[in-house]
Amino acid sequence: MADAFMPKKKPLTKEDIKRLKERLPKKVEISTEGTKITEKEEVTDVAPILESHSDEISVPLSAEEIHAFQIYASMLKEKNKVMNLTAVDDDKGIAMKHFIDSLTLCPYIREEERKLGQGKKLTFVDVGTGAGFPGLPVKISCPELSVTLMDSLEKRLKFLNEVITALDLKDCSTVHSRAEDAGRNKKFREKYDIVTARAVARLSVLAEYCLPLVKTGGVFLAMKSHSDEEETEAGKAIALLGGTIEKTDTFKLPGTDMERTIIVVRKIRPTPARFPRKAGTPSKTPIV
Repeated sequence: MADAFMPKKKPLTKEDIKRLKERLPKKVEISTEGTKITEKEEVTDVAPILESHSDEISVPLSAEEIHAFQIYASMLKEKNKVMNLTAVDDDKGIAMKHFIDSLTLCPYIREEERKLGQGKKLTFVDVGTGAGFPGLPVKISCPELSVTLMDSLEKRLKFLNEVITALDLKDCSTVHSRAEDAGRNKKFREKYDIVTARAVARLSVLAEYCLPLVKTGGVFLAMKSHSDEEETEAGKAIALLGGTIEKTDTFKLPGTDMERTIIVVRKIRPTPARFPRKAGTPSKTPIV
């Protein structure tokens, strides 16, 4: 969707794609000292897939943004050889199931920007970010956001910090924490305008992870492959945690038969102090 907050991005031409390919490194090697580029093997090429499908989700990408995604994909594939970051490591899978899927959040973010007005810098946290999805793709497309990537595994965060450095992303940081611990920490509790999670946990569990981090008036954007009866099941938990379901959008990921659902949960009052419960309890004993 076009609006005043969406940057005007010139459509990519065949010449743009050709120049992008010429600029890409042949190989990205990951080390604790940083990112090194060598000429040993051919690079990942996700550009044609991103160029073909980004407009279908109303998130046009510039040549510079696609170049950033190319570098990110190359680093992900290289690191995945020595660390289990993702089961999806082919070009099409990375482009569609990770990048395009993550970017489906951007229109919702633009809507929040429109509601808050120009000049307001939104804070965004991706809970259980894993290999950086959806947080890093969102940051690449929405550079004006202040983005935090939160995960309980420090090794994953070290990789994400290397990507952040390689792409020179500003106002993008990582936090090593379980969601339950962060939700009880004054540094993070009710500090974010937008909180998201792309996870397999039930909505009632995700709500306890995420809603304590959302400012009153902000939103929790739950990304699900399907929701079925989860919204009804999670109704009590969401209300108890201070939220209300504002809307639910279900759609097919462009170019695939994969169903996706984004549930917009608005935070309408502060979360009671007793939530979230101690680490491990929400998943073992969901609020019902």
